[in-house]
Amino acid sequence: MERVAIIGASMTPFGQRDAWVRELLAEAGAAALDDAGIDGDDLDHLYVSNMASGEFEGQTGVPNALAHDLAAQPAYTARIDQTSSSGGAGVYAAWQSVASGASDLTMLVGGEKMTHRTTSEATDVIASLTHPVEYKQGVTLPSFAGMTARLYLDEYDAPRESLGKVAVKNHKNGVDNPHAQFRKEVDLDTVLDSPIVADPLRLYDFCPITDGSAALVFCPESVAEEYVPEDEYAVVSGIGGATDTHVVHERADPTTMGGVVDSSEIAYEMAGIGPDDVDVAELHDMFTILEFLQSEDLGFFEKGEGWKAVEEGVTDRDGELPINTSGGLKSKGHPLGASGVAQVYEIYEQVTGDAGPRQVEADTGLACNVGGFGNCVTTAILEGNQ
Repeated sequence: MERVAIIGASMTPFGQRDAWVRELLAEAGAAALDDAGIDGDDLDHLYVSNMASGEFEGQTGVPNALAHDLAAQPAYTARIDQTSSSGGAGVYAAWQSVASGASDLTMLVGGEKMTHRTTSEATDVIASLTHPVEYKQGVTLPSFAGMTARLYLDEYDAPRESLGKVAVKNHKNGVDNPHAQFRKEVDLDTVLDSPIVADPLRLYDFCPITDGSAALVFCPESVAEEYVPEDEYAVVSGIGGATDTHVVHERADPTTMGGVVDSSEIAYEMAGIGPDDVDVAELHDMFTILEFLQSEDLGFFEKGEGWKAVEEGVTDRDGELPINTSGGLKSKGHPLGASGVAQVYEIYEQVTGDAGPRQVEADTGLACNVGGFGNCVTTAILEGNQ
């Protein structure tokens, strides 16, 4: 099986954009082609990660349209939809296409257009990924987050302030990300005094509704230096995907995300490393509580200890294990199909030493992209050549 390299990457500004999804995808795709030094018609495969272009703007057939816009014919195209982990699923599909030998050059572009919809409309589209038994009772992902946060705080005697400190940390990181939706610090009092959304979680515990796109170019490691210098590409040394129960209340412990545990174990084994070898991580903080749960289920911290790591500054940008140097979904934004791609973009920037003021000492990085409330997960490990 071929080892797979990422030789080009791009990310559009996230936030409220006038462009529609097709334009956002083309913007990121063209920039990634330029970064890799290739043309559209060099591609064998072209994947688009997108959850709901049909539901949000009545646009389908986006991979075919993108192939046209990037002059990528006759590349094979496909849309990857795995709810809010569509980006991670797209990374897996693009990796598979090259690792299998089916493609010598594959590009993945992830994107979503959401801000033209009201908050209630967007929430309803996203909530449709829940099990019908739960959905018909009016259950949404924020309500799952609130119930799980309350259980976690009670079970592990964690202070409410610890969740707020996740938001404070990630907003601080987002200031130095030129692509982030929110480039403004917030203090703990602002977070804790914001309106309640799903008790005990408040407005600043949630990521925003976002437009944006990101792209990655993959090729066999054996030929990566034909396109870019050795220190300008990263290798996907491990990747894994897993699915947890669709019905959340069927889980033995709602504070454990089985998909995170299982996908990371696969990725660690493939890469030949363990959690202690990871230098930087991008986690799916759609809600602040998810940063605690994922950091524990990835093996970074013992169960119930993730909140202490935040309190002690371990996950700060200058801490022992920086988490969400990009600002995370919380500050960077969460355009559903783009988020998992943008997470890998940040890790790629970190391990190739190109993260600018966000740069940390990192040879190995991990990105964990979560669909729903842990229903499906992809974990990817990247290593640089600095």
